[in-house]
Amino acid sequence: MFRNYLKTAVRSLLRHRFFSFINIFGLSIAMALSMVIIMLVADQWTYDRHITTCERIYRVNTNPIGQQGQQSGEVATSALPLRQELLENHTGVEKAVRLVRGFGNMWVELAQNVNIPVAGYYADPEALDFFEYELEYGDAETALTEPYTVVLTKKAARKLFKQENPVGETFKVGDDGPYTVTGVIRETGNKSHIAFDALASIATVRALEATGKRTKNLDNWYNYTQGWVYVLLAPGETPSSLQPVLDRIQKKYFTTLPKPETQSKVTYTLQALTNITPGPLVSNPIGPFLPWLFIYFFGGLAAVVMLTSCFNFTNLSIARSLTRAREIGIRKVTGAMRWQVFTQFISESVITSMCALLGAFLILFLLKPLLMQLSFARLMMWNLEINYAVVGIFIVFAFVVGLLAGFFPAVVLSGFQPVKVLKGLGTLKLFSHVGLRKTLLVAQFSFSLIFILSAIVVYDQLQLFLKADHGFSMEKKIVVGLSNTNYVALKTELLKYNNIENVSAVSHVPAAGISRSTSYKQSVDEKEWTELYYFSTDEDYLKNMNLHLVAGEFFPAEQLANNNYIVLNEMAVNAFHFSSAASAIGQQIILQDDSTRKQIIGVVEDYNHQMLFDKMKPMALTASEEEYTVLQVQYTGAYSEAGKSIEKAWATINPTLKIDYKDFNDEVHKIYDVFFGDLVSILSVIAFLAITISCLGLLGMATYATETRIKEISIRKVLGSSDGALLYLLSKGFGSMLLIAIVIAVPTAWFINNLWLEQLAYHVSVGMLTIAMSIFTLIVFGIVTIGSQAWRALYVKPVDNLRGE
Repeated sequence: MFRNYLKTAVRSLLRHRFFSFINIFGLSIAMALSMVIIMLVADQWTYDRHITTCERIYRVNTNPIGQQGQQSGEVATSALPLRQELLENHTGVEKAVRLVRGFGNMWVELAQNVNIPVAGYYADPEALDFFEYELEYGDAETALTEPYTVVLTKKAARKLFKQENPVGETFKVGDDGPYTVTGVIRETGNKSHIAFDALASIATVRALEATGKRTKNLDNWYNYTQGWVYVLLAPGETPSSLQPVLDRIQKKYFTTLPKPETQSKVTYTLQALTNITPGPLVSNPIGPFLPWLFIYFFGGLAAVVMLTSCFNFTNLSIARSLTRAREIGIRKVTGAMRWQVFTQFISESVITSMCALLGAFLILFLLKPLLMQLSFARLMMWNLEINYAVVGIFIVFAFVVGLLAGFFPAVVLSGFQPVKVLKGLGTLKLFSHVGLRKTLLVAQFSFSLIFILSAIVVYDQLQLFLKADHGFSMEKKIVVGLSNTNYVALKTELLKYNNIENVSAVSHVPAAGISRSTSYKQSVDEKEWTELYYFSTDEDYLKNMNLHLVAGEFFPAEQLANNNYIVLNEMAVNAFHFSSAASAIGQQIILQDDSTRKQIIGVVEDYNHQMLFDKMKPMALTASEEEYTVLQVQYTGAYSEAGKSIEKAWATINPTLKIDYKDFNDEVHKIYDVFFGDLVSILSVIAFLAITISCLGLLGMATYATETRIKEISIRKVLGSSDGALLYLLSKGFGSMLLIAIVIAVPTAWFINNLWLEQLAYHVSVGMLTIAMSIFTLIVFGIVTIGSQAWRALYVKPVDNLRGE
């Protein structure tokens, strides 16, 4: 029986090649997008599952609570003394390990120093066994016990050393070291949410704290940002049983011990290792992870496209029911039951879906390299891997899609009554489902218009960010990473070149995504502190940035080492309630961190020192030489020539170090490109695919409408109907559906886009021009699609179609 179903289904697909192509191609596109999401989630679902005790491992996260009781969002880091407290004073925790930031580079590629060879963390000796890292060389029990010892990944070992076994070899990490290699981690296919090239011993942190190179945080309960704490619960223990312990610890150290005035209250929560990726969105991640928010967003986009393809299938299947009516009637007269006819049509739908799956694999093969080039995909280290499990999921997915897409048409077609069908097709009320088919088409084009309008809005927002005036000069400027170089020597050398106009040392690039803040108040009697974002700069910063003083003076070069001077912006003057900028000069404010007094020597005009996601805020400029990380180099002439001058100056000062320099404008706009640039690309592709699928469905419907009215068209031509009248007759129904789609989609898209635009401090509006462009795009696609079939009808030869009448 099933063999006959298969034969009939294949014959039906081949007999109606054009409609089969529309269905298969549309489903292939939608499946390819859905398969990308499936691959992404499947990839993330393999992270950390190889650890045999993964179900008992939890990360201790921190929830900071402000002085007003407001929560500022969950962070993945925690106070480092938690480990010892849990192991020594509480039951229920079998093991606990810490991973501490600050060893080598960060895992984020955008923030890496080219002169530091590895990215990694300081780790407790038990970390290798805890996370089941197997060493190819070295002893896991002793590898991380001594100061300045390090374990490398196999990839890092190959990059740093020529020999196969580098155990015993040494290397430096910036100014620290030398570090001795005591182990090499074996390469496996296992995936972990912890991204690193190397793990150094946590005993090294003790040594660095003793020499003053690191702030003492291993025993500091009030710093929860420097490391991550993982615990292995004892068998039989649950997170709910450990939570009261964490609450008691919080109460002990945040109510009974002296607490710095700068510290806000915190609470601790446990996050399962298997719920980190995919998982909730948290701050301070230790590596790349996929938040559920992204899965919902991308899944929603794929679902909409998948839905439009299923609409196509439903539409065309119902529309073609006239040509299948006699077949169904004969099958029922000869004894076929309704469930057998239903099964026949469901079989055709599933076979169509399986054919679409093959097309989706081809599209996916072509699409994957482009997806992996997206900035966000590279930043989050996504790996879209196809394996047997993923292929199995794809097959099940295609089968389910076939069932869903074919269910309603199968119900409709299997319900035809043989008496009415065989008595005469004219008595068959086929078009009782016209309203349904029109509704599906309207829904398709509504989705398409929403995507088109959203893509235009996101593009406009990106352009606003890229072209906005931040209030400082960004042109003809290069950022040079200092890499622990003497900034005075490099600055002096750079100024010897004619095309180098100005050089300034700064702590970080303004408006590029990095923010540093601290708090001040005017007197010890005040209860409230005023938060100020700050930059550490030298005496040439104003000239380099083309900023202007409103009052006072800037840092004098001869007194740059005096850390007690500070310059405020106009918003900070208002925040401290000074009557004017001039009245602020000479006043003192108290730094919250160490209670030192800073004298205000100048007031600079306001400028957007943060990214444009946020409103302009109070800001201060200080002169702390130890915080300088980059030089901002103003140049004349061509970028390439300025780059050569910078390279020569660097080679003179640092002949053994690599240089890292980038265009200032690109650095400021990098984050916008990563997020909004990728979003524009994704939405544009989705919009194009959605409207393509919709137009394919419209093409099929228009083609079918033309074919079913071919005799009517021939009679009208014989009776003298003009070409214009025929075009209007065949197009008006579809034109009205496009109009309805516009009426539905425009307010919906306007509402959706305004929801997220209002979250940005500086944003575009969904104006009439944007709406007009999206409507025009939709109408052009619609006119081309409908017009192609209507125009074809004009060349019908009446004699050929009316010969038998």
